[in-house]
Amino acid sequence: MTTTAAAPPPETTRTPGTTPTTADRPRRRISARVRILLWLLLVMAVALGSVAATTRTILLRDVDHRVNGLLAQETGEFANFEERGLDPENGRPFTDPHRLLYVFLERQYADPDEELIGMVGRPGRQDPAQIHQPRRVPVALPLHRDAESRRRIFASPDSSGTLRRPSGEIRWAKVPIARHGGEPDAAFVVAFHPGREQAGADAVFRILLAISGVALLLTTGIGWVVAGRILHPVRLVRSTAEQLTEQDLTRRIPVRGHDDIAALAETFNAMLDRLERAFAAQRRFVDDAGHELRTPITIVRGHLELMGDDPAEREETVRLVTDELDRMSRIVEDLLLLAKAERPDFVTPEPVQLAELTADVYVKARTLGARDWQLAEVADREVPLDPQRITQAMVQLAQNAVQHTAPGQTIRIGSRTDGHRVELYVADSGPGVQPQDRELIFERFRRGTARRGARGSGAGLGLSIVRAIAEGHGGRVDLTATEGGGATFVLTLEEAPA
Repeated sequence: MTTTAAAPPPETTRTPGTTPTTADRPRRRISARVRILLWLLLVMAVALGSVAATTRTILLRDVDHRVNGLLAQETGEFANFEERGLDPENGRPFTDPHRLLYVFLERQYADPDEELIGMVGRPGRQDPAQIHQPRRVPVALPLHRDAESRRRIFASPDSSGTLRRPSGEIRWAKVPIARHGGEPDAAFVVAFHPGREQAGADAVFRILLAISGVALLLTTGIGWVVAGRILHPVRLVRSTAEQLTEQDLTRRIPVRGHDDIAALAETFNAMLDRLERAFAAQRRFVDDAGHELRTPITIVRGHLELMGDDPAEREETVRLVTDELDRMSRIVEDLLLLAKAERPDFVTPEPVQLAELTADVYVKARTLGARDWQLAEVADREVPLDPQRITQAMVQLAQNAVQHTAPGQTIRIGSRTDGHRVELYVADSGPGVQPQDRELIFERFRRGTARRGARGSGAGLGLSIVRAIAEGHGGRVDLTATEGGGATFVLTLEEAPA
């Protein structure tokens, strides 16, 4: 039985020179500037179009209300005249529809788009005789010249309606005139041509559309410029992120203003600061480890290569190698601790009784060497700090004091408070620190240009660890001269007010 291998996907089988497929082409992204502008234009177009359409609807409705009111007014006046009017020739009520319509029409004045027409039925003919005012109506085909429309209105059983013609719409109302209870043989008709007023509403609509178009063009230009200015820091963030490398983390975004974009730029710059510190700590860790571990590794290798068969020589070599390995282990642990100092969880503060912590440090420090240990002063207050880290820093300062003092010399340990400031200190009576070395001794693997005493077994990381612990608590470590000679190292911590 034979098997066939599955065909590779199209992306892997495409030969050079062929046209890339849709899956091969990268998706084109629409910039935020364009999307904001498109949404703005869409919303404005809908809003302006709605305003124009609503305005046209309101104007057309006003035309309808005006026409209906005019038709009701004219028919009401005729009905009142028919009921109460008297023939001026004899002073009696009208009995002849033709005479009634004639007298009423000669007393009326029609509007420019209005026609007042009297219609009298003729026996045996469908076309009623008409009586109208000799007024020119500005339309293509007025009603008094349109026999077919007159017949349809005269024959309609309705009292009002709308007549749609190719030449224009007519809104009409009529009052039938009946005599002796018979069929209506005459009628008064009011016809209105709303085309001109409707055209006015349409003209306003077109003007509004034109204004909306101009407004959209202006909005496009202004929106493009404003969106560009607002999103400029965002583009700077993107371009800065594209240019960042592990070797160059120094670029920053200029912050202008106090809006959300400026806050974004500040946040991005703060993130870059953290990244730069993290990469710097990593590089410093690697450089320091490589620099400091190179010597013990060379010593170990050299002794192992020269080790002979003599048991005493082998025993001495093993002792030296073990001592160097122990020193390397301490260096690695100290470097890892300094690297961890960059993390936010380096210290975990908790409420601690300062008097109890000071007493514990004093008891632990007394085992470091035969010195005149003194508990100088103790502050009685509960403060938030990391007791393990503070104990580690104070013991390191005590160990440093032991290395630079002789047996029997005084080392004082104490704590005190000043307002919201908490100070823990270790003071020795040794040779002190030269002024040019006061900042130097807190750097990694630096012991100063002038030694205070015999060289210890450390790698020059102790005071760096102390400074890292102090800064982790938001404080600092200070070095002052001890009264009578010596050096005093003070951990100064700012206690947050309640």
